[in-house]
Amino acid sequence: MTTTILPAGAPGPVTDRTVIGENLSLPLFRSISGVLAGHPYLKVVVDRTENTWHLLDTAVHPFHVNYIALRVLGMDLADLDSGLDAFNASVYMDPERRFLLGVLSLHTDEDTEGRERPFLVLETTEADTMNGLLLEEFYTFVRHRVDGRLPLLLKPANHGQEQELAAISDVRVPRILGHELFGNRTRTPLNPGEAVGRLRYFRTAEEYAAVAGDLGWSDIVAMPCLPDDIPRVAGFLNTSPGTPLSHTNVLASGWGIPNAIVRDLDRLVERDSLDGAWIRYRVQDDEISLVPLAHAPDLDAPTWHQQRIRMEPPLLEDVPALALHRLRRADHDRYGTKAANLGELHHILDSRSVDLTAFYGQPRPPRADLLGHLAARLGLSGATADGELRAAAADFVSGVIAAPEGIALPFALQHRFLTSSPAVQQGIGKLKMALELDAVDVLDALCLHLQHLIRNTPMPEDVTRQITLALPDGPAAGSRLVVRSSSNAEDLPGFSAAGVYDSITTVHGADELLDAVRQVWASLLSPRSVRLRHQAGISLDDTYMGVIIQHYVPADLGGVLVTCNPTRREDFRNVYLNCSPGSPETVVDGTTLPLQYLYNTVEGGGRTVALGSSGRDLPDTTRAGLAQLALAGRLLQSHFSDDEVDHPLDIEWLMTDQGDFRLVQIRPYAL
Repeated sequence: MTTTILPAGAPGPVTDRTVIGENLSLPLFRSISGVLAGHPYLKVVVDRTENTWHLLDTAVHPFHVNYIALRVLGMDLADLDSGLDAFNASVYMDPERRFLLGVLSLHTDEDTEGRERPFLVLETTEADTMNGLLLEEFYTFVRHRVDGRLPLLLKPANHGQEQELAAISDVRVPRILGHELFGNRTRTPLNPGEAVGRLRYFRTAEEYAAVAGDLGWSDIVAMPCLPDDIPRVAGFLNTSPGTPLSHTNVLASGWGIPNAIVRDLDRLVERDSLDGAWIRYRVQDDEISLVPLAHAPDLDAPTWHQQRIRMEPPLLEDVPALALHRLRRADHDRYGTKAANLGELHHILDSRSVDLTAFYGQPRPPRADLLGHLAARLGLSGATADGELRAAAADFVSGVIAAPEGIALPFALQHRFLTSSPAVQQGIGKLKMALELDAVDVLDALCLHLQHLIRNTPMPEDVTRQITLALPDGPAAGSRLVVRSSSNAEDLPGFSAAGVYDSITTVHGADELLDAVRQVWASLLSPRSVRLRHQAGISLDDTYMGVIIQHYVPADLGGVLVTCNPTRREDFRNVYLNCSPGSPETVVDGTTLPLQYLYNTVEGGGRTVALGSSGRDLPDTTRAGLAQLALAGRLLQSHFSDDEVDHPLDIEWLMTDQGDFRLVQIRPYAL
């Protein structure tokens, strides 16, 4: 069936190529499909009552629900919008539903002789709760109406569907998991953006290291895995698999530069002579392009060359080392951002009086709010009073996560240490002068000399005493400690500093503790951190380092979650979570490729994006726990994001051998 319609506000008739009841051939698929994430696709509606199906023209009908309500059931848009959540439940969650909704996408693989072979993949939306019988019925209905020469696979849309299909033979319902379909994609967006610059392609870390000091703001750097200490440039390109939550992608996000995985870059470089060429590089949700330019363009220096980050001056009065649970967010100007945020987390968990529902209370047109969805996630039924929902949210978070114990050393201790050494003071004076003169050619040598002095300068007795006495059990010999950085020059609007400062996780005894504290202090003056702050206009006089000292907690699993979908900024449903066995540091520093998940914190459900280096998925019970952690992170966003409740958080966490979750860091996620 082909009809001509006139959408509201359109200047003229538009041909609607939606097909009802016909069998699907490859030419028909291509004629009505759109493109999503680089693959042709079309939306499918199976009408169980009429025993027919609708193949939607994606250009005219971008939403299943609108098509069913307006075209099939004859509703008007106002009625649909007023009861949208109830209508969604009737088509996505009702086991007796009339309609089965899904997407058909076209992919290719190679046969045994290396020839490309097209195949179709059928899946539902991520929030769909189809049971195994419905999934089999859906697949069978579509299979009978698709050209038999085209292989058809069912892709479970979430972990719940995976479990439902486990009891059904894969002969009756052939299937493919999401990480199997997309885990080896040739091109994957990591951070959207556009840049014009000169492509610098390094096939090995040695090639990069030989010229790293010559890289500038107009370069687009490509290599298998970018190092954490890469300077600020125009764009990033990775040729090996990665994750949006790596330190380098957090930097790309904070700097507003494009970043993507392009695994066929060797071929593109050879075909188009791109190495050293000027290109226009664009990363979007569904497209990554590298377009060579005929001539070197006239480029003005980017605005960040004149950027000046505003920050509150630190308070250096003599305040004591304090237990983390005694800090609040307002203490960031004395103890640093990380310590202050962990103190605030203690307050949230201990008091249970903080409203954690604000994210769900925001309007998401056409919905007035998502509070009903939150109530469902928390297991509440029926009408829920605001107070009851807030109490349930606070209880949920307190039941899922714990805040780490530890102590925070104030800026005052670092200040007292630095001023105790004339040699250190002289070195700082020389560095300040070089920065004032913009003498970037001598910065590295001055910084390295200063770091050496700080690591080897004896600690004043009163500073030593405050550090060692502050530990609740004393620095007992053999007890393992973790020493983390907590600066005031990080997690600022426009300046993330992810991965810039040191943290040491293998500290034993008093001597190693003092050495670790000096190392953390010294990281404030590393060549890279000084350069990045100088570029952002952050004065050395205003920059100080606090320190967090904690007893080491063994972790079975560790990772990072951000309360957004980093590659789809308009997605308000999903939280992105990465994890690997052991410490969360292995996720962000790139030493292992993590497992990657998306968890829907509105309708519920989760799905596996990539298996990473482990090669196998986590048990169902662990994934269910991660879903709770994701929801807890979303609820914390309501408090830590202040008035901008849609601004996501970046949370480092670990899971103990008892299955308990502890958060070790909370900060804004740079967008």
